[in-house]
Amino acid sequence: MESEQAILALAALAQQTRLDTFRMLVKAEPKGLSAGALAHALAVPANTLSAHLNVMTRAGLVQGERHSRTIIYRARIAEVRTLVGFLLKDCCEGRAELCDPIIDDATCCVKGEPL
Repeated sequence: MESEQAILALAALAQQTRLDTFRMLVKAEPKGLSAGALAHALAVPANTLSAHLNVMTRAGLVQGERHSRTIIYRARIAEVRTLVGFLLKDCCEGRAELCDPIIDDATCCVKGEPL
């Protein structure tokens, strides 16, 4: 990942509605959610949410897939993994004892159970 892409992704998440939307989409994996369901759950007007989804799509964090008249949005987990890896690359100058707590916190499952 290049710095410019990381900045674009982080900037896309630096707004409350977009962050809330992204977190909802992560929770909804792998099915995703329709724009209407997201707008309703977040109490955001559909046109406002559409603009937010466009920002996150351009940043590579989400993708939409048309199903008839509905667009289902999903978080792009692989891109998020790449972003986190970019942020942690070369962290702690090879001192694992400093990075291990960060990696442990980033782990979403312990023995198959969600945290």
